[in-house]
Amino acid sequence: MPLGLLALAVGGFGIGLTEFVIMGLLPEIAREFGVTEAVAGYLISGYALAVAVGAIGLTAAVIRLDRKTVLGSLMILFIAGNLLSALAPTYELLLAGRILAALCHGAFFGIGAVVAADMVAPSKRAGAIATMFAGLTTANVLGVPFGTFLGQQYGWRSTFWAITVIGVVALVGIVLLVPSTRRASGVHGTAAAHGGETHGGAARSTTAHGDPALPAGAAPSGTPSLRTELAAFRHPQVWWSILVTVLGFGGMFGAFTYIAFTVTEVGGFATTSVPWLLVLFGVGLFVGNFLGGRAADRYLTTSLLVLLGALTVVLAVFALTATSQVMTLVSLFLMGAFGFATVPGLQMRIMGHAQAAPTMASGANIAAFNVGNALGAWIGGLAVAAGLGFTSPLWAGAALTLLAVVALGVATLQERRPSDIPVAAPEPVAAH
Repeated sequence: MPLGLLALAVGGFGIGLTEFVIMGLLPEIAREFGVTEAVAGYLISGYALAVAVGAIGLTAAVIRLDRKTVLGSLMILFIAGNLLSALAPTYELLLAGRILAALCHGAFFGIGAVVAADMVAPSKRAGAIATMFAGLTTANVLGVPFGTFLGQQYGWRSTFWAITVIGVVALVGIVLLVPSTRRASGVHGTAAAHGGETHGGAARSTTAHGDPALPAGAAPSGTPSLRTELAAFRHPQVWWSILVTVLGFGGMFGAFTYIAFTVTEVGGFATTSVPWLLVLFGVGLFVGNFLGGRAADRYLTTSLLVLLGALTVVLAVFALTATSQVMTLVSLFLMGAFGFATVPGLQMRIMGHAQAAPTMASGANIAAFNVGNALGAWIGGLAVAAGLGFTSPLWAGAALTLLAVVALGVATLQERRPSDIPVAAPEPVAAH
């Protein structure tokens, strides 16, 4: 495994910790600044919105720069945001620090996914993306419980100081271990480039459109430009990929948003058990991310259809058996495993269909994950507000995920038609 992947994973760990640990610190923050729980909650929703903005806006702004330099700069932004949060004398400055840190989130994972894929052989690219996202899943398993404990014992600011240190470690790792990528690169040459599949690690020699694929390890030449990257969005499959991401992740996180109420009010678990139940969910995320990356490298489309279908079944079974504590434990693990197992494949699919200009599309897909989170939480909240009970977010999640399966099925059928609009080739580099 290239050591640069480890540096990206450390960065992902810090970013994941920043995103999720705040949930366990809200009571202490609300008391210190004298704000209501709802106002304190803006530290979560404000972060999510900033992620979506940064995933597209920042990625577009830095598209022509060396990706290693960009990743390092994003990590400096992350450090500055968490340092501001640790020092914030007012709620408003704390919110500003959260937003500053969030701006780097989407761009880091979007650009980092492209860099991670370029570090390895074409048959291992989804696995490389999964390795980077392993930092995010590890943050859920280990980082969030530890960060919450640290904040409760030494004050919530200590958690942000710890995250700042993690950011510095990640920055050093990126500077020392991640290779520079001044020339444009992409996943054009992989079998996954058009949603195809590999069998036994051997990539097909042509794309789904019959175009010759690049040799293994080859990359299109030229410096990426915003126009070239935006041309990727002319390809219908890029939009289908974004839709599948929104629906699939919306289903899982819509259910997860209200999981504390489900396990306590329906399952009968004590409130003190919730953190450990979330750890179990996090273990599922970690396992699913690893196995999903391996599956996507071999059978991209098939694995996504199977995983999204399995997630739909798990959410429905969870809703039917939520009164059973044993079934709740099983369902929580499987919900995390099947849900996050889709991430490497979803990211690889959109990067593949973006062909030689995957960076903006990759960032857009990171934004789509967060749009899905917000959509799922909103629909689940409507169901609860309508008096349908705390299993209703699970049913809503199952419905959204089923729509993701349908959307992916339709996209797969359309993908095999020759009418899909190919994206533009990279612009030639002007002689200097």
